[in-house]
Amino acid sequence: MAFTARILLLGSGELGREFVIAAKRLGCEVIACDSYEGAPAMQVADACEVFPMLDAEQLREAIDRLQPDFVVPEIEAIRTEVLAEVEAQGVHVVPSARATIMTMNRDRIRDLAAGELGLVTSRYRYAESLQEVRDGAAYTGFPCVIKPVMSSSGKGQSTVHSAEGLEGAWDYAVDNMRGDRRRVIVEQFVDFDYEITLLTIRARDGVHFCPPIGHRQERGDYQESWQPAAMTPQAIAKAQQMAAKVVDDLGGYGLFGVEFFVRGEEVIFSELSPRPHDTGMVTLISQDLNEFDLHARAILGLPIPQIAVRGASASAVILADRHSDSFRCEGLAAALAVPAEAMDLRIFAKPVTRPYRRMGVTLARAADTDTARRLAAEAAAQVRIIYDD
Repeated sequence: MAFTARILLLGSGELGREFVIAAKRLGCEVIACDSYEGAPAMQVADACEVFPMLDAEQLREAIDRLQPDFVVPEIEAIRTEVLAEVEAQGVHVVPSARATIMTMNRDRIRDLAAGELGLVTSRYRYAESLQEVRDGAAYTGFPCVIKPVMSSSGKGQSTVHSAEGLEGAWDYAVDNMRGDRRRVIVEQFVDFDYEITLLTIRARDGVHFCPPIGHRQERGDYQESWQPAAMTPQAIAKAQQMAAKVVDDLGGYGLFGVEFFVRGEEVIFSELSPRPHDTGMVTLISQDLNEFDLHARAILGLPIPQIAVRGASASAVILADRHSDSFRCEGLAAALAVPAEAMDLRIFAKPVTRPYRRMGVTLARAADTDTARRLAAEAAAQVRIIYDD
């Protein structure tokens, strides 16, 4: 069979699953990789490989053996120096090996944004011990946010309001960090009005933006998102200017999830992911081309058309509350019957649950974002995870 491209996907979660679907629509062959069998993206890919992405030897062997046209990272915990090695040998890493190295670690992307590019960020310090955490908090002041330099979906992140909470926050960050770097960022807590994700596409025909996505987090992990977020034209222009500056510096083609805090007209750079973003799942119902379609098009060098928004939309997560490897989801019919202009959902088919693990998402479109948020939350509440053990 003649494929348009062979893609090696590193990480096979729910975002990877939707990306595989988008890439398959464009005729690609996708080989999904993860550290466990039966991951969501593996269920829809052409083939799969099971190995830890932090094992340099196994990662290098898989790339050498499979000879992909594109290596597409979907997770943070990857031996990124291997990506730099294979890129030097002619393998196309998305968006680039440098971008993955810079963004898989919060310290590197923060230093780039604040130090080299001059973007507005919060005050911060790095720490590799409890004493350095204390020193960092003395610099930033309280409250402050402590999080691992390498993690995903907010794992290991906590807000500390006094010196008494620093030791617990350090232990929590170390226990939940990904990779093998015992390093955290101690960051000034920004008293923001709201936070957004600006999906930014760097393609052969230029830099493109989706309308801003608002989101709400708990435990450092997103619980709901909505599009468009209410922003003034001036604030949107500032966010777009900063996002374009950083993605142009990183280089390569693909979709980036760029996060900002917004306080009045002040826009503060927070983080960046060189791939589709969890808050961007709202685009599965809000846009004609969702974030996964746009990522695939940019990777393949295809033109990005005008991004058409269907209407005010929202997503709400479906969470597990315990560990189990024997469970089922019920209530889908009731969720889809919630009255909205459009209602949809995704069940991620993860093989194991654990407390607060994201197992699915509901998607609603309505006359305005407040109504869409309410309806998406109502639908999510209808879906129940039934444990059999």
